[in-house]
Amino acid sequence: MEKAPDAFRTISEVAEELDVPQHVLRFWESRFREIKPMKRGGGRRYYRPEDVDLLRGIRHLLYGEGYTIRGVQRLLKEQGLRFVQNVWQPGAPQPTHHPSEEAEESVEASEAAEPGGAERADGAISPRTTSPAAGLPREQLLKLHAALHELTECRKLLDAALSQRS
Repeated sequence: MEKAPDAFRTISEVAEELDVPQHVLRFWESRFREIKPMKRGGGRRYYRPEDVDLLRGIRHLLYGEGYTIRGVQRLLKEQGLRFVQNVWQPGAPQPTHHPSEEAEESVEASEAAEPGGAERADGAISPRTTSPAAGLPREQLLKLHAALHELTECRKLLDAALSQRS
């Protein structure tokens, strides 16, 4: 039996609809304060249609457009909730900057912090030529750096959770 479009959805229904595991939805809830499902007894989550649209937008930006969590957080702050709720729909306005721009900023910052980088005339730091990643195209390097950032953020969450258990 099909639910009405305005019916509330459980986490398992939303996870299946968006093709993401339930733990990912719970993780996103910890990273995006805008995700606020209703919770009933025992902590059971019920998602409103607008919650599902927000999750669709977040999924589209993270998986489809290559944004990091921090990048999506920035879009929510700059463009607003409605923008992210609608961004996944065909023909909807898209972000004005590309996710590689945020990764470039991070790569440049980490290159500046690494020993062995050389300062150029414009003040920027060029990467070490002895780096194992030196042979990679810049776009792949940006993707790797974004992935490393995501893993670092996950590690911080795990460390915090483990310290609370102790």
